[in-house]
Amino acid sequence: MDDGRREDPGTRLGSWKGLVPLGMAAAAALLIGGGVDTVHRHQRAAEKEHEAKPAAKAEKTEPTVVVGVGKQGTSLLVRDVGTGANVGLPVAAPQGRRFHRVAALKDGSYIVATPGDRDVTFQRLRLDDGRPKDLKPVPKATVPGGFSAWSDLAVTPDGAQIAYVTYRGTRARVDVLSPETGVHKVWTTKLRARVGSLSWSGTTLSFVWSPVGSAAHQVRTLDTSGAAGDLKTSKAAMALPKGSSNAVLSRDGNSLIAAVAKNSELTLQTYTLQGNPTKTLWTQKVKGLPTGLDIAHTGRGLMVTAGDLYAQGVPTVPGEDLADAAW
Repeated sequence: MDDGRREDPGTRLGSWKGLVPLGMAAAAALLIGGGVDTVHRHQRAAEKEHEAKPAAKAEKTEPTVVVGVGKQGTSLLVRDVGTGANVGLPVAAPQGRRFHRVAALKDGSYIVATPGDRDVTFQRLRLDDGRPKDLKPVPKATVPGGFSAWSDLAVTPDGAQIAYVTYRGTRARVDVLSPETGVHKVWTTKLRARVGSLSWSGTTLSFVWSPVGSAAHQVRTLDTSGAAGDLKTSKAAMALPKGSSNAVLSRDGNSLIAAVAKNSELTLQTYTLQGNPTKTLWTQKVKGLPTGLDIAHTGRGLMVTAGDLYAQGVPTVPGEDLADAAW
């Protein structure tokens, strides 16, 4: 595997051992005397207020709720980002299955993985004004294999491609499937490692490769439009810094975003695709170690699971009772 970058021998996949029109026109009025200045002042104030309203509305693009999987996998919870309170009633898992991972789509619905004893199916949760509306099966979407705590899920924003990781022992299998066409591709590996922190940009799937028994974490990318086969065909992007095991590819595919924890402080940092740090997005104190990093379905904000749920500019959302969450 030669992608033009030097890789640490311990992180090579093939050799490891072991996101205004003006509101009002000025009314023409013919005024006399000292009332002209007063009218003008009121008019200017009204114009400013009217122009500010659509601007404020445009800026408020982040989701108002998160959808979380309860720790036991028996329910989905919709939680208000502003108050941290649950919205509506919990949604029960289908009979004989549990909820495991959840991903948000750009239309505001959510895809949820529902493993059973022998396979994994998928459900779509739709909301109505932020409350659970209905939960329906996703057609033509089934992955062989049962439940694994390591399994992970990523869905393209339009819902056209689902990526899900299952395991045979400690050896990962990445399934990429289309609910629309039923096309199904599989990449496997004989190496013992965890494949997590999945994210999409176009047909490129990124993931974090974490060999069993090692503290090393490496971001790799896989062109899913190419031939299926061995995961060693993926390309190394960067080795994550100490304190980070979660990273996602930006929606435009031009950068990587990593969650880095040190001394109970979380930093979201962007990197080039070659692994050079470019910008610190935000830093704040957190309750635990990062276990998830999620791009909002609007494609802008990011939410980190680190005990509770954290995002820039919003209150901390309770998350210790959740196994997974999507924004």
